[in-house]
Amino acid sequence: MDRLFAGTSGWAYSSWKPAFYPPKLASAKFLQYYATRLNSVELNYTFRRFVTEKLLAGWIAATPDSFRFSVKAHQTITHVKRLRDAEEFTRSFLASLQPLAESGRLGAVLFQLPPFQKADAPLLETFLLALPRGGRYAFEFRHESWFCDTIYDVLRRCGAALCLAESEKLVVPEVRTADFSYFRLRKPEYSAEERRALMEKITTLPGDAYIYFKHEDTPEGALYAEELLHAQKP
Repeated sequence: MDRLFAGTSGWAYSSWKPAFYPPKLASAKFLQYYATRLNSVELNYTFRRFVTEKLLAGWIAATPDSFRFSVKAHQTITHVKRLRDAEEFTRSFLASLQPLAESGRLGAVLFQLPPFQKADAPLLETFLLALPRGGRYAFEFRHESWFCDTIYDVLRRCGAALCLAESEKLVVPEVRTADFSYFRLRKPEYSAEERRALMEKITTLPGDAYIYFKHEDTPEGALYAEELLHAQKP
């Protein structure tokens, strides 16, 4: 593994006090403090709205140069258009993220497809070929029909990652299709044995790894991410 970017899918949780955030920390300072302990976050905010340039500037200012924001793609792309005829909207959405890209803070863009959408290799390839080159794109498929060699080949040709997302309904095969890995770890709790196994797994991965724990009312996910980061330090 080259670099590990670990965090949670969000940071704005007062219920993380006092186990993660200091008891008297103002909510406006949450991200700044979060970035002293973790080096990445997955933005679910972008699933329903475009983020403003002013808001992005504030987030960039609150975090160090080494921090990365991964971004969940807007629902219009994945759930309304379902990748079809979505090029213009997708370009606008990605253009809204330019402050992150220009500052070197953009991690990966996650496209999470709805659970009822079945595999369509030509549609996926058409969508991928229209994306700007040089970006890191991950796809979370939630219908089992996507887990086949035809889809993996499309992802590999376009350099996109298969998101390894935990689910109660699906087991996502651990297939590598890009020069980076993207994990969404959704369980509320992980045993010490499970965490050790995860640490051993990610150390063998080539390239960068993005790992996001579930954001819940309790801070366990943030603490697990911090543990991972500490375990990777020499």
